[in-house]
Amino acid sequence: MGDVLVSLAAILVSVFVLAVVTDKFFIPSLDEISARLRLSDEVAGASLMATGSSAPELAIALMALFTAGGAHSDVGIGTIVGSAVFNILVITGLSAVVAGGLHIHIFAVGRDIVYYLISILYLALVFFDGHISLIEAILGLVGYVVYMGVLIVWKYLPEDEDDEAADQDEAAAAPAPEKIAGWHHLEALVELGLRRITGAPERNFAWAFAVSIALIVALSYILVESSIVFSAGIGIPPVIVALTLLAAGTSAPDLMASVEVAREGRGGMAVANAVGSNTFDLLVGLALPWTIALSLLGMSGINVGTGELWTSIGILVATTLILAVFLTSKRELSRREGWVLLLLYAVFVIYTLVNGTAV
Repeated sequence: MGDVLVSLAAILVSVFVLAVVTDKFFIPSLDEISARLRLSDEVAGASLMATGSSAPELAIALMALFTAGGAHSDVGIGTIVGSAVFNILVITGLSAVVAGGLHIHIFAVGRDIVYYLISILYLALVFFDGHISLIEAILGLVGYVVYMGVLIVWKYLPEDEDDEAADQDEAAAAPAPEKIAGWHHLEALVELGLRRITGAPERNFAWAFAVSIALIVALSYILVESSIVFSAGIGIPPVIVALTLLAAGTSAPDLMASVEVAREGRGGMAVANAVGSNTFDLLVGLALPWTIALSLLGMSGINVGTGELWTSIGILVATTLILAVFLTSKRELSRREGWVLLLLYAVFVIYTLVNGTAV
């Protein structure tokens, strides 16, 4: 029982510190790097900023793959798949509930949803035989490069009139704050301690970037090891802990940011944050660790146990289609529809836990 409590405490503390490191140091340093490189908003958003917001999931996938010779690679996969389910159901659902409904950019959201469904199809194809090759891994990275190209080209396409009006409304909204003020004094205390090491990340961006990377890797290692101990202590597979606890924890900062912008009337941004983050997670968050492992370690392939994950992939497709129907019906996500999405996530968690306990 002691190991369970200690590992659970380690998970919660690590998730909290990881969120602070990512939000207050890693992303600001990436933002400064993007400005120095003079990257366009589309390229910066789809590359550096996407990496920043998805850094916890990406690092956990890497640590899980290199821990115990890859025996726990399912922890990384489960975290990313579970995070994708959380983003679609909880981030969009809670944003709609809190804001009383979300008005969205139908063409931009439609673009992101279609490409996200393509990324789910990629995931299903590479999981089909339970064996991942180097070509399959590289294919995911190529797919994301294509997505970045789509975003760049899309910028020059004519917008729908309703989308232009929504853009004007969002531009008139108040500037986005630094996520929901819910971390309070603990966040400030952790940030103050880290600033003594890094200095201001906007000024010492190279050093802040390096320190952030080191901390994210270390904390992700702790999360992987703690989830293995915790799952063994309560008698369920580690992938179940990854699908639920780790996935929700690593997605918490994105949830707070999306809810806040939804409160300000920027519903399109809240939905785009959830769907776009998922595309990066599936195409880069999984494919990059696989590519590194297969190219550097000389492995012929990576075997993955996907028994519990197939259900989650089916849920990803089903919930994305449900979200698409909700969004395209009246170009908005109503509060009632938001409650439906939250209810679906509760069902997902209960089913995952019950099914995992029975394994």
